[in-house]
Amino acid sequence: MLGFYFGKKIGINFSIFSIFLTAIISSYLYFEICLSNSIVIIKIFNWMSLDGLNLNFGFLFDALTCSMLLIISWISFFIHLYSVDYLTHDPFLCRFISYLSLFTWFMIILVTADNLIQMFIGWEGVGLCSYLLINFWYTRILANKAALKAMIMNRITDIFFFIGILLTLMIFKTTEFIIIFDLLPFIKNEIFIFVGYAFDLITLISFFFLIGAVGKSAQIGIHTWLPDAMEGPTPVSALLHAATMVTAGVFLILRCNPFFEFSLFILNIIGLWGCLTAFLCAFISVFQTDIKKVIAYSTCSQLGYMFFACGVSNYQGAIFHLFNHAFFKALLFLGAGIIIHALLNEQDMRHMGRLVKFLPLTYICMLIASFAIMGIPFLAGFYSKDFILEFTYSRILINTEFIYLIGGLSAFLTAVYSANILMQVFIYVDNYDNIILKCHEGSKRMLISISVLAFFSIFIGYLISDAMIGMGTFFWNLNFFIEFVNFSYIDVEFLNWKEKNAPIFLSLLGFIFTIVFINMINTKKEYLYKLFFINFWSWILKINKFFYNGAYFDYFYNEIFIFILLQSYEINAKKIDKGFLELIGPYGIYKLVKNFTIFFYKFYFIYISFLFLFLFLFLFFIITFLFFNVVFLGILILAIELIIINKKYDY
Repeated sequence: MLGFYFGKKIGINFSIFSIFLTAIISSYLYFEICLSNSIVIIKIFNWMSLDGLNLNFGFLFDALTCSMLLIISWISFFIHLYSVDYLTHDPFLCRFISYLSLFTWFMIILVTADNLIQMFIGWEGVGLCSYLLINFWYTRILANKAALKAMIMNRITDIFFFIGILLTLMIFKTTEFIIIFDLLPFIKNEIFIFVGYAFDLITLISFFFLIGAVGKSAQIGIHTWLPDAMEGPTPVSALLHAATMVTAGVFLILRCNPFFEFSLFILNIIGLWGCLTAFLCAFISVFQTDIKKVIAYSTCSQLGYMFFACGVSNYQGAIFHLFNHAFFKALLFLGAGIIIHALLNEQDMRHMGRLVKFLPLTYICMLIASFAIMGIPFLAGFYSKDFILEFTYSRILINTEFIYLIGGLSAFLTAVYSANILMQVFIYVDNYDNIILKCHEGSKRMLISISVLAFFSIFIGYLISDAMIGMGTFFWNLNFFIEFVNFSYIDVEFLNWKEKNAPIFLSLLGFIFTIVFINMINTKKEYLYKLFFINFWSWILKINKFFYNGAYFDYFYNEIFIFILLQSYEINAKKIDKGFLELIGPYGIYKLVKNFTIFFYKFYFIYISFLFLFLFLFLFFIITFLFFNVVFLGILILAIELIIINKKYDY
């Protein structure tokens, strides 16, 4: 709006200043509330009152909220700053900045809500803004399809979240977190009976919350919308995948963790689902050639780490990894954006190479981000990722040992795809095109953004690790409830050096393996690895095709799942979509209104016709009656006069 009235430059600068001011306030809140270990609840106004139910619009500020606010506001500020130069030639830059600001605003509403209804408003708001941002280049068919896919898949899982909210409202008669968590221990053994079946009430609510979180945080099976969201501009990918939309599901589990702590069954499902997501998405990422899709599947994998951390009651590790992940994942996407921008929108890594000579600062930043996500010691990812795996190993349960094993293999694969990006894009040469000679670094704003993010990717883990994780911290005392049987923070301190350093060894092994393997390919020594895998080469090609196509999840949904349920296009499109649904929907309403109008018109015409006929007959009758009366009276008067005259002559 400001851009329309005062010009493009004023509108953009005002948006950037506003988000910067928000980031400053968030930093103040972080130090004021988190370091004093306090909670602040602010009630703004009474939203609605209905049958004893009072819904208030208010804010809840605690350590969890302020930590999320800090990363949301600062990451969003750097992405705003980056976007101004990245889309400087786009005629709709003001609209793009407004979408980014609206997205940030809805995310702030989500994390600061003190009740489930207000949280759901922010939840749906970020879903709407993700559709607008992914579909920003709406003239591209792939962008349209990706935006619709993200919207539809998220709406399906959001229905489950909404049902969970309704169940909570029905049982507790309120949606405020403080009241619900206080009353939760008193109903942990309550049973909910539905159509003759008994369900554990807390397990049922936790299940609905889990499905909502899984859809928003793109866990395996419902993750396919996230790689397709790469059709939007690169700053959108950074904003969605770093600290905002995809972390909303993790935030929901962290905020409502008392529900999951009282339901061990759902907690185990979270752990298993998260570790499978971390492993499979990392495996798929290894075989991708689009640089943005590699980082997108990497996001799914890292979200899997956060999920299985929650599944083993390591909520400290989950929020700490979310905090660190925001910086190095935003750095990866923004660095990829500079590469794509320099190569005139080329995203295929097979068409890149030796860019270290032309983009040295971008290479350094991408190297820092890659080492951070691999968990190289003393970088941001090392402190959170290793803590998650160590905590998982310390739990004396069968499923946690399986989760630890899968998490370690995921760390190996993380190093593989990270090294693959660095080698193929910056070091080795595949297709040396003349366009590479013309590429150059990004603008000052873009370089400032990635440089600051690179700084935090190095030091943020070291600076806040003692405050956020460990058995001696009081940072989360008022945020997370952990059952005594799930408490394992003491056991982590007594692991031996082999168990503690195993993830680091796996990451280094994956990095070295990738460098050697890619070096064999780029030095034209294909016969070596073909000879090495001579009996398995055909299978390797099939595996490559399988994971290159995203493990055929989209094929399953589009070709098998839909075909089996709806049988054919004829039934789906013609008889249901264009038939039954149209008949009871738009076309049916149109025909009903049209037929009623025609009937009313005919009835009205007949009614008017009869009315005029009645008036005509009435007037005719009146006139005829009056005429005959006048004639009769005239004759009568004449007769009387004649009689009088005759009598007069008789005398």
